[in-house]
Amino acid sequence: MKTRAPDEHHRKISDGGFRASLFGVSDGLVTNISLMLGIAGASPGHSVVRLAGLAGLVAGAFSMGSGEYLSMRAQKELYEYEISVERQAIADFPAAEQRELRDLFVSRGIELDLADRLSTDLMRDPDLALRTHAREELGVDTTATGSPWKAASSSFAFFALGAFIPLFPWLVTSSGSEIVWSLILGGIATVLVGGGVGWYTRRGVVRWALRQLLITAASAFVTFSIGHLVGVGAVA
Repeated sequence: MKTRAPDEHHRKISDGGFRASLFGVSDGLVTNISLMLGIAGASPGHSVVRLAGLAGLVAGAFSMGSGEYLSMRAQKELYEYEISVERQAIADFPAAEQRELRDLFVSRGIELDLADRLSTDLMRDPDLALRTHAREELGVDTTATGSPWKAASSSFAFFALGAFIPLFPWLVTSSGSEIVWSLILGGIATVLVGGGVGWYTRRGVVRWALRQLLITAASAFVTFSIGHLVGVGAVA
C-alpha cells in the first residue's frame, strides 16, 4: 500500500509555444511533401519542383508565423481586457464581488459558511482575488495569457524545419531519386514527430506515430495522383 502520493511535475503548456511548434513542424512536413509531390507528379523537371519546395517553405513559414501571432495577440488582448474589467469591478464593488465569489464556491459544492469565509479571506488580497475571479469566472490564469511572439517564432521556425526535410534531396542531388528520398526522409520525420507528440501527451507513441504517418502518406498520395493526372492531360 502506498503511504504517500507521488511527486507531481506539470509542464507549462499554456503559453502557446508547444502548440505552435507542434503544428508548425507537422504542417511543414505535410504541406511541403504534398506540394512537392503534387508538382513532381506532373513531371515538370527538377528545377521546377525545387522552386516549388522553396516557395512552399518560405510562404508557409511566414503564413504560419503571422497567423499564429495575430491569433495569439487577439486572444491575449481579449484576456487582458476581461481581466482589467474584473480588476475594476473588484476595486469598485468589493462586497458584490465577494458575494459573487461566495456563490461560485457554493455552486461547486462548498458549504455556505466555508464559502463565505473563503471568499472574504480571498478578497483581502486584491491580486489573489483577481486571480481567483479570473480563473473561476473566465477560466483564465492572469499569469499565463500567452506570448504572441513566442508562438509566432516557434511556428515560423518549426514550419520551416518541417518543410525543409522533404526539400533537402532536391537541393543536393538531381540523380532522379529525389522523390524516393523525399518520401524516406519525410516518412522518418513524420514518425518521429508523431511519436514525439504521443510521448509528450502520454497518449501512445506508436498510435500517434502511425496516425501522423497515415495522414501524411494519404495527403502525399492524393496530391501526387492529381499532379500526375493533370500533367498527363496537359501533355496530351
